Amino acid sequence: MNRLYPVGIQNFEKIRKDGYIYVDKTALLYQLVKTGQYYFLSRPRRFGKSLMISTLEAYFIGKRELFKGLDMERLEKDWTVYPVLHMDLNTRNYFDYESLVGILSQNLEEWEKLYGDEKKDRVPEERFMYVIKRACEKTGHKVVILIDEYDKPILQTISKPELQTEYRNTLKAFYGALKSCDGYIRFAMLTGVTKFSKVSVFSDLNNLMDISMDRRYAELCGISDAELHKYFEEDIHALADELGTDYAHTCELLKVNYDGYHFCYKSTGMYNPFSLLNTFAKRQIGSYWFETGTPTYLVELMKLHHYNVEEIEHIVTSGPVLDSIDAASTDPVPVIYQSGYLTIKDYNAEFENYTLGFPNREVEQGFFRFLLPHYASVSTSKSPYEIQRFVGEVRQGDVDGFLDRLRTFFDDTPYELARYREVHYQNILYIVFKLMGFHTEVEYRTARGRVDLVLKTADYIYVMEFKLEGTAEEVMRQIEEKGYAAPFAADGRKVIKVGVNFSEETKSIDKWIIKM
Repeated sequence: MNRLYPVGIQNFEKIRKDGYIYVDKTALLYQLVKTGQYYFLSRPRRFGKSLMISTLEAYFIGKRELFKGLDMERLEKDWTVYPVLHMDLNTRNYFDYESLVGILSQNLEEWEKLYGDEKKDRVPEERFMYVIKRACEKTGHKVVILIDEYDKPILQTISKPELQTEYRNTLKAFYGALKSCDGYIRFAMLTGVTKFSKVSVFSDLNNLMDISMDRRYAELCGISDAELHKYFEEDIHALADELGTDYAHTCELLKVNYDGYHFCYKSTGMYNPFSLLNTFAKRQIGSYWFETGTPTYLVELMKLHHYNVEEIEHIVTSGPVLDSIDAASTDPVPVIYQSGYLTIKDYNAEFENYTLGFPNREVEQGFFRFLLPHYASVSTSKSPYEIQRFVGEVRQGDVDGFLDRLRTFFDDTPYELARYREVHYQNILYIVFKLMGFHTEVEYRTARGRVDLVLKTADYIYVMEFKLEGTAEEVMRQIEEKGYAAPFAADGRKVIKVGVNFSEETKSIDKWIIKM
């Protein structure tokens, strides 16, 4: 197969001219440009936002030849050429205020070369307004404005409130030009990871239509199941041959690992396009989306507010909460959701609440794997191997071995976490055993009460209870008195009871008792 997969390619013209596979979204784009003027769309990273912006740019500058054979060629009759102002904020690291002003000035200088630089010494928003008006006057056509990853500066400073405030004030004035120049603008589209509803950057820009949770445009980015089979049927068969399995099982592997993104309730589930393209190109299932980006801002936010990691799998919240991104907020859930690590699983119309969950296995496993080195005393490079050894010891019944390894995860708890040590311990335990759960069966409850942990392997069942500042003897007595092991008495596997005590003084596991 000589098929070209546009892995990491976000330029529509290059994809079309060089013969890369293109999943046709142009009918939706045509509907977008013909029925409205100002739009905002949030989607996770590497989900096709930049390609969508590039496609819109090609359309508005009249590159009709690039749309040959696509829905747009059939739908569009006029092909009017408009002046396009395209700005991508994803091209820089925003470590200080000058970096933001620099990227704005860089774009403004390029536009001023075309349409006039009489205002080049003014503040960015004045220069922007002048360019918009001059572009319209000079070309005789209203202006198209395309801003990609508008929120990159805000996300990078989510744990730096003072710098974020400076960014917000600057961007609020800059984007405000869209409203001030309404009469000169034909179309505007802004994209980003985070939604704008509660972000002060857009508090004055109330003419944007947010289509992030609009069912009409739920398939604008990503790949639906219908598109998967329309454009990649032969790739699925080739992947099945490479994996040595059948077609149906291969489809199930793709669905479990990459499908499951729902951007509004009852919308079509969408596959992660970056992971799918990599899988077909390399003929191998992998964690491609997670490997390309480390969501450090998420971990910073979770640790900053001492978030209980276990709660991430039991989230029920409202639409307004999902919209709220604010440096002063103590809730990391909106950022986690909007960044693509959680998705909509259900909706309660009576109470207008959303149930969130991980979209698929790639995200769930990748998320916990990434969290571990940020909470436990284990390096990023050694983390996968440590989990592998941990699972091996559990499967072999080496209780002392895996508890010794577990103890090392708690070493060197940072001083600043002292007040929140119990939550910190819980988070490490939950992350470790969640990662183990991808290789062993993990349960947390029995009919006789909540057990801290029940681990099941082919040969063993571990009934484990943990306590902070008690004694291992007290923990084991609790296991015995509450009969935590009783539900497994008839099971053919060997039952091992483990009582573990944590010490405030050592900041780690103090002692454990094992009973068979």
